[in-house]
Amino acid sequence: MSAALPAHLQDPSWRGRALGAAVGLALLWPVLVYSEFKPWTLLDAQSLAAAGAFLSGFAHPVFAPDFLAMVLRESWQTVAIATAGLSLALVGAIPATIIVNERLSVSRLGTGRMRPAAVLVRQLVRWVLVLLRSVPELVWALLFVRVAGLGPTAGVLAIALTYCGMLAKVYAEILESGSAHATEALLANGSSRLAALFYGALPDTAAELVSYTVYRWECAIRGSAVMGFVGAGGLGQRMDESTKMMAGGEVSTMLIVFVLLVACADLVSWFLRRRLA
Repeated sequence: MSAALPAHLQDPSWRGRALGAAVGLALLWPVLVYSEFKPWTLLDAQSLAAAGAFLSGFAHPVFAPDFLAMVLRESWQTVAIATAGLSLALVGAIPATIIVNERLSVSRLGTGRMRPAAVLVRQLVRWVLVLLRSVPELVWALLFVRVAGLGPTAGVLAIALTYCGMLAKVYAEILESGSAHATEALLANGSSRLAALFYGALPDTAAELVSYTVYRWECAIRGSAVMGFVGAGGLGQRMDESTKMMAGGEVSTMLIVFVLLVACADLVSWFLRRRLA
């Protein structure tokens, strides 16, 4: 028999960790059952043959000049969809941020409580923002494809609605997490809400706000590619067509370009953060 471990090497909470792991596995099992998770279907002979044919082409990207020109054109449209959608989202998110941000409330300066009308307006705007960000952009895209038809318009509107709710929520949280001294001092001395925002709140949180905005732009690029699979234009729509034709080489080329797009967005974020540091 092996000797027992010295007291200083024994883990006093191993029973709790083991119990937690067992409970986690017990809870995971019904989730896997109800989600119909059956990975062994991937080992079916027909599935393996189809996957092998696709991956064999995937290992040889297509670099034909005509195809590359089409990919670059669709990539530019993907970036344009993401940028236009994010710009429209900012048009709604910035005013909503000013409304829901309690730090910019003039009515709470004296008594510490906001007027009932101000509270009601803030709650209404918050619920609108909850509604906008609760519906995924893919669902909005499906709706707008039915309304506006196939093309990038559906993608722009879908990103604008979903990201308006996301940006306003996070902007308000970032502004409220900063120092309140400058903002409250400006408001107490008769400054307007916009002046308090620009000269009180923004200097302390500008780098974080810009970083999150660029991150959302990067997410919008990925989102616009995904929405292309439902007909919202851009690189995703071409990728969907190539995937349906099992053209692995074409899909591989598009994925390479897409990775480069995300890397460029990350470089833009790094550059802006350094300029604001």
